[in-house]
Amino acid sequence: MDRLACLAGRSWRASNLPGGLTNVNLRVQSDDDLDPLDVVVRWARGDAELLGIDRDAEHANSAAAYEAGVGAEVLEYRPELSLMVIAFLPGTSLTNADFADPGVLRRSADAVRALNAGPRFIGDFDMFARQAGYLESVREHRMTLPAGYTDHAAAWDDVRRALAAAPRPTVPCNNDLLAANYLDDATFEGHGRVWLIDYEYSGNNDACFELGNTTTECDFTEDMIDAWCEAYFGDPTPADRARVRVQALCSQYGWALWGFIQEATSPIDFDFGSWGMERYEKADATFRGGRLPTLLEQVAEG
Repeated sequence: MDRLACLAGRSWRASNLPGGLTNVNLRVQSDDDLDPLDVVVRWARGDAELLGIDRDAEHANSAAAYEAGVGAEVLEYRPELSLMVIAFLPGTSLTNADFADPGVLRRSADAVRALNAGPRFIGDFDMFARQAGYLESVREHRMTLPAGYTDHAAAWDDVRRALAAAPRPTVPCNNDLLAANYLDDATFEGHGRVWLIDYEYSGNNDACFELGNTTTECDFTEDMIDAWCEAYFGDPTPADRARVRVQALCSQYGWALWGFIQEATSPIDFDFGSWGMERYEKADATFRGGRLPTLLEQVAEG
């Protein structure tokens, strides 16, 4: 950090920020009277190649998210040091329970819509391609895979075909909007706003993946999923509602493999195996349940 230009010649102090499963995040502050500093230094950890992370795209897309009005300003990028410096954003990281508040849900949907309408990102995100790459890595490196994971291969193909039958334009997406990646500033300009952070997996994608990923990561109830769709779309169609639910399944089935790769390779002290199993068990329940065929029919119709 002493090699960062923004810290050169300053007296500064750093404190750990919680969260971050592939980064160590530090809040760095300086009390210079004329030019005080308050930034977050993101130190990238883990195997970016195995996880499919493009750090240059992360940097460019973080800057685009700032331009869209929902992300932090990027102040310095030092890939040779595995460091990126962004402005510190006010607000509180959300928890799953916070989304039960209609105001929080609305502000969060507004932020997602603003990101999706913002400057186009570098690169595309396709969970079907990513899942295939992750599965190949798991097999190549003999990592642990739950019994029964590949039993759903045929149903996974059905999901892919249904979504492809009614393709939608891709838009800039974060693709990893778990609760902690929403920062809520409830007092902003008297009406509040939500910021979106962490663009490691960002790329142009179906907006319904963005929405579905949040519903499963944040354990939305069926009523909350419907309210979420209404907050984003205004007047969602049956195909909109079904597509969000099907894309939640895509999130579960694909990101589960990310957890198993991290369990085998990450230097961070975290139970990635249980994290991956939680998502796989959700996907398994959906694949084995009786509702999926109806959802796929609704998706293909719209």
